[in-house]
Amino acid sequence: MAVEIDILYRGGLHCEATHGPSGTSLETDAPTDNGGKGASFSPTDLVATALGTCVMTILGLVADRHDLDLSSTSVHVEKEMVADPVRRIGSLRTVVTVPAGLAIDDAMRTRLESAARKCPVHQSLHPKIDAPIDFIYQ
Repeated sequence: MAVEIDILYRGGLHCEATHGPSGTSLETDAPTDNGGKGASFSPTDLVATALGTCVMTILGLVADRHDLDLSSTSVHVEKEMVADPVRRIGSLRTVVTVPAGLAIDDAMRTRLESAARKCPVHQSLHPKIDAPIDFIYQ
C-alpha cells in the first residue's frame, strides 16, 4: 500500500509536508550549518526521528503481544553528519532506555533487542551509516 506525501516549498529552504492519509502536516528547515535557519526539523533530522519512532513502535508491538507495558520507555537518537566525500548522515546512534520496575527476563530482553534491530527504518538505512541500537535497563 502506497502512502502519498506532498511537499510544498515555502522559500528560504523551508518546506511543508502533508501526509496524504491523515492530512497532518509538518515543516522542515535546513540546518544552520547548511544555510538554513534551523527553525524546524531538517530532512536528515526526520530520518533520525523516523528511526527512533520506528524502533519504539516495534518495541510497542512486541510488548503488546506479551502483555508488557513499556510506558515511559524512551529512545534517544544522536545524528552526526559527515561531509566527505559528500554531505550525508554518518551515524545514527540509538539508545533505548527501559525504566526500572519492569519484570523483563533475559528471553524478553533478547526478543525486544532483536525486534528493534529489525525495524523497517533501521533495515532501510545505507550500510555506510553507523547505526548501533543499545539498550539501558534501569
